[in-house]
Amino acid sequence: MPTNPGSPHIGAHIVGKGSATAAGPGPYIMGASTLEGDSVFSSDDEEVGKIKEIMLEVETGRIVYAVMSCGGFLGIGDKLLALPWPALTLDTTHKCFVLNVSAEKIRHAPGFDKSHWPAMADIGWATTLHEYYGTRAHWEQDAPETAGKDAPPNPPDPPEAGGVKR
Repeated sequence: MPTNPGSPHIGAHIVGKGSATAAGPGPYIMGASTLEGDSVFSSDDEEVGKIKEIMLEVETGRIVYAVMSCGGFLGIGDKLLALPWPALTLDTTHKCFVLNVSAEKIRHAPGFDKSHWPAMADIGWATTLHEYYGTRAHWEQDAPETAGKDAPPNPPDPPEAGGVKR
């Protein structure tokens, strides 16, 4: 069961019966390395790739992207895609992820190769990526929906373009 069921959803969804049969901490708290290599299926049930990396925002410790490898053969010529974490659903029954878009949309998704990673802290790049997958950007998820008496006076700043905030 989620640690705070009343909190707004900011991460990957979890479905399946894995929590009933899992020994140990999963599926609500897991080591990132246990997710690497998991298959990713499109919303129309086509296997589209495998998780290669889990990317986290260092200051908050929040997972913001999963990097998926697709295409190629034996790791040669494969394309990498950064997937916003909330665009994914962890299926504990089938031990895979499901992405919220069709296989056709994934084939046309913006990607990169392993030698030329994007500046993932760049707000322009990140905004375009979140729009493509229909997710809220990670820096917006803590911002209050409506200003109220308990709302902080200023929403969190988005990441600075191209690098580490100082």
